[in-house]
Amino acid sequence: MTDVLVIGSGGREHALGWKLSQSKKIGKVYFAPGNGGTTNNVKIAVEDIDGLAKFASEKNCLTVVGPEVPLSLGIVDTFTQKGLRIFGPTKAAAQLESSKVWAKHFMKRNGILTAQFEIFDDAKEAKEYAKSIDYPLVVKADGLAAGKGVIVCSNTLEATNAIDEMLIKNSFSTAGSKIILEERIDGVEASYIALSDGNTAIPMATSQDHKRIYDDDKGPNTGGMGAYSPTPVINDSLAEIIQKDVIDKTVDSMKKEGNKFKGFLYAGIMLKNGKPYVLEFNARMGDPECQPIMMRMDSDLYDYINASIDGTLSKLPLISWKKQSAVCVVLASKGYPESYPKNEEISGLDFQDKNSFVFHAGTKRENNKILTNGGRVLGVTALGDTLNSAIFNAYSRIEKISWQNKYFRKDIGKKGLLAL
Repeated sequence: MTDVLVIGSGGREHALGWKLSQSKKIGKVYFAPGNGGTTNNVKIAVEDIDGLAKFASEKNCLTVVGPEVPLSLGIVDTFTQKGLRIFGPTKAAAQLESSKVWAKHFMKRNGILTAQFEIFDDAKEAKEYAKSIDYPLVVKADGLAAGKGVIVCSNTLEATNAIDEMLIKNSFSTAGSKIILEERIDGVEASYIALSDGNTAIPMATSQDHKRIYDDDKGPNTGGMGAYSPTPVINDSLAEIIQKDVIDKTVDSMKKEGNKFKGFLYAGIMLKNGKPYVLEFNARMGDPECQPIMMRMDSDLYDYINASIDGTLSKLPLISWKKQSAVCVVLASKGYPESYPKNEEISGLDFQDKNSFVFHAGTKRENNKILTNGGRVLGVTALGDTLNSAIFNAYSRIEKISWQNKYFRKDIGKKGLLAL
C-alpha cells in the first residue's frame, strides 16, 4: 500500500484526499498543512519545497499538489530530481497559469481560440489603448492573484480605474506589474478539466463555477463561491470540440515545444455563438469545482494519478461517473474577498448524511472545536438524482451549519437549471 501526501489546505485538497483515501491501494493520506477537517496534518507550508520533499522522502509518499503556488515555484522539478513520485506540471509547464501573458502568447501561436488582447506595463499607454477601442475590456494581472486578478469592465472609466489599481497602486503587487487588456466576451462560462500525462488527456466531468461574491453574478471576483457538475451548458458535441480544439491541442503543442504538461489541465471557457473561447488556463484542479467532481467520480483516482506520472494514461479506460448531479455551495466569512473575521466557532458539523459531505477550507481545530480561519470556510457538497434535488440537498445541509458571520450565495446551480 502507498501513502500519499496532499499539499494544500483548501476544500480542493480535502476533496482530493477524501477521494484518494477510498482507494484500496492507499494507506495513509497526509495533508500539508491541511485544515480543521483533515486528519494526519503536517505543519509544513506549501512554499517550503525542501521541507515537503524531506517529509515525502522519509514517509515514501506519492505527492499530489493541490494549489498553484508550489507548482509555480517548481516543486515538481525538485521532487523529480530527488527521485520522488509527484503529480503535477513542472515549473515551465505551470506557466500556463502562473503567467497569463505567457499563456496568451502560447494560445496565439498555437491557434487556440481566445479573446483579442494587448500587453502593457505602462499605465499611460494602457489607458490610451483603452480609450482607443470601442468594445468593453477585461483587465488581467499577469501573475498569480488567488483568482482575484481579473477585473471585468463595462466601460472605459472602469477599465482606466482597473489599470490604475494594477500598474499605479500596485494592488496585486508583482503579479500586476504587467497586465493584459483583452476584449470582453459575453457568453456562458464553464469549466473543462482534464487529466494529462503529457501525451494523452482524459476528460474529467464538466462543471460550472460561480466566481462573483453576490447572487446573480454581482460584485467582485472571488476564488469561487460554488460549483456544480455536470453542466448542461456543455453538451456531448461541445465537449468533443473543447477536448479536441482546446485540451488535446494544448497538450500536443506543449509537447511539441518541449514542455510536456502532466497533471490537471483546467480550461476556463466562455461559450459564445457555440464557440469555446479560452479565458484562462489553470495548471491544477479547480476549487470549488473539485468538490462536486470528486463526489461524482466512480473510478479510483489513484490509478489515474499514477498513470499520469508514468505516462500510461492511454492504457486506462475513460473515467466513470455517477449519473447523479453534485452541487457545492461555499460558506464564506462575511467580508470576503476583502477583510473578514476569524476564530469564530462553527456548529452543526456533526450531522451525518449519505447524500452530502462538508469539505473544509478556511478552518482550524482548537481544543476540539472547529473555528473559522479563512475567507472561504466550508464547501457543502451534495448529490441528487437531478440538479434540482442536488441543490435542495446542499442547501438543506447548510441550514444545520452556523457561525456568527456565515455568508453564502443562494443561487448556486441556478444557471444550470435555466440551461436545462
